[in-house]
Amino acid sequence: MRYTLIAIALLCPACSLAQNLITDIKKLKNDTQWQQVAAIPLQFSAYHPQGMVKVGEFFYLSSVEVKASPVNGSTGNGTGHLFKIDSTGKLIDGITLGEGTMYHPGGIDYDGEYIWVPVAEYRPNSQSIIYKVNPATLKATEVMRFKDHIGGIVHNTGSHTLSGISWGSRNFYEWKLTRRGKVKNAGESPEKLRIANPSFYIDYQDCHNVGQNLMICSGLQRYSHNGHTIRLGGFDLISLKDHRPVHQVPVRLWSPTGAPMTQNPFWVESTPKGIRAYFCPDDDKAATLYIYDAVLKP
Repeated sequence: MRYTLIAIALLCPACSLAQNLITDIKKLKNDTQWQQVAAIPLQFSAYHPQGMVKVGEFFYLSSVEVKASPVNGSTGNGTGHLFKIDSTGKLIDGITLGEGTMYHPGGIDYDGEYIWVPVAEYRPNSQSIIYKVNPATLKATEVMRFKDHIGGIVHNTGSHTLSGISWGSRNFYEWKLTRRGKVKNAGESPEKLRIANPSFYIDYQDCHNVGQNLMICSGLQRYSHNGHTIRLGGFDLISLKDHRPVHQVPVRLWSPTGAPMTQNPFWVESTPKGIRAYFCPDDDKAATLYIYDAVLKP
């Protein structure tokens, strides 16, 4: 068995890295200590960040610029952005995404070739466009449209499927892809594809495929009692086979503004000592890229 595992690692380095990350995510506990590595202010107007991936040494951040807030069920008005940022917080490049009333990008994913970005109306039960973006050229290609608000998207490269989360992540959706990347069931109704989320302790904001039919999602929930509100953030490791949580853990980190670190974009990766996490919980002038290492127990 030992030699088989070594052979798999040699033939598929990405598989080995995925296994390391999954193993380390499952080591995260309620009392895990996080050590701050850096706090890097973003050197541009970041607006309201939504999703983040790290490709090489660069970060790609989706964000919504709200020009007129949606009220009483209206769509509001704004612009969707995808920013390319370096490790110092400097803006390198960027594009706008969306169309008309669909200007709200959500959580994003990177599959090794493309960055996947949903852009929806800023209200539930609405409509969305799903894009894939070449990180080198920032060329965006429309993949599909869907009659619901998709607030996050994940490309499961193992099963050739896309998984989406609805407003508040109360429902999942799954679409099948052809080998050429075309969506087989794009025309199906939301009612037919809808899968209820059985977990309620946090609402997901950003999700990423980590291999082996699993995705990790970050998010938060607000709990009120006797006039006091507590905002708790956390991670969920979720099976993409049955959309049930495999491992759930709170992340007891808050920014100086009081926002949970998992309020909006995040990214995690393996390091020789465990897990490094990247967060960007705040908006506008307070937007900062926080980097934390988890101190993992054997």
